Order: sequence, then C-alpha cells, then structure tokens
Amino acid sequence: MVEIKKSKIHGKGLFSTRKIAKGALIGRCRVVKTKQANDYTLCVDEKKFDVICDLKYINHSGKPNVVYYDDLTVVALKNIRAGEELTHNYG
Repeated sequence: MVEIKKSKIHGKGLFSTRKIAKGALIGRCRVVKTKQANDYTLCVDEKKFDVICDLKYINHSGKPNVVYYDDLTVVALKNIRAGEELTHNYG
C-alpha cells in the first residue's frame, strides 16, 4: 500500500502505491518506549515512543491526508491518490 521514496518535503517520505480511501486503516505503528525524543518520536499521553516501522517516514503538512490516533493507528483523512505522499500535521 505504501513505499519509501525521496520527499520534496523533507528527506525520505512515505508514498501510496495505490488509491487509499478516506477512513482506510493504513497501518499501526510499531514502537518502543523512549525517554529521549528524536525525529521519529510520537508523544501519546505524555509518553514518548520511537516509531520503528515505515510509518515513521510520514512527513508534516498543514494540510494532512492521514492522522495518527492514540492507539497508534494511522488512518486516511481523505481519499489519497496513487503516488501521493502521506502527511500528518505534527501540531
């Protein structure tokens, strides 16, 4: 469903390999607890987790097309075209 490629936003990005429908589950983050935040750290309920799967390559956008939920799932916020970069609003 997704692949890692060079991003125009920042470094590497995660891109769809096919159409993804709004509301579709893209994946669940595999994580490890951490105390030291880095580029691939998610904060959930004041706990820090390093993402250790391909979902860590989802870059920031003010107009995101995916969302991370507190249960660490990633879901499409809108229909995503094949080849489109997956983005999340880090704020």
